[in-house]
Amino acid sequence: MRHRKSGRKLNMEAAHRKAVLHNMARSLVQYELVQTTDAKAKELRRIADRLITLGKKDTVHARRQARAVLQDPALVGKVFDDLAKREAVASRAGGYSRLVKVGNRKGDNAPITRISWVGSNLENTEALRYPAHIRDLIEAEDVEEETAEA
Repeated sequence: MRHRKSGRKLNMEAAHRKAVLHNMARSLVQYELVQTTDAKAKELRRIADRLITLGKKDTVHARRQARAVLQDPALVGKVFDDLAKREAVASRAGGYSRLVKVGNRKGDNAPITRISWVGSNLENTEALRYPAHIRDLIEAEDVEEETAEA
């Protein structure tokens, strides 16, 4: 019986599960948007919301706890100095991440969910997700398509 047991096992050993979720938390802080399976996104939401709660506290101990999850001082700084101070996040008492169901994965029909911070969307995270040279290529293709249509 699983009475009073919280969290999903995700068909992994504990160390693997912890590593996967911490890596996804790093990606969520860095790129502000992660697309993954439904169960992993729901588990990631628990870690992500705790990170923002620590960022709102802004104490040395909270920074050390966030560093234990993120393993990168630059990302810890982003959580404490940027994400936790955003108006859409700072005015809330919880629920700092948003889950949007995207559909099912083509290979195994697993339900896919996009997790992002409240207040961020695909358009305003494009600069974080793509390097400058890739964005230039995308813009060049858009200009070529517009000239071909005209």
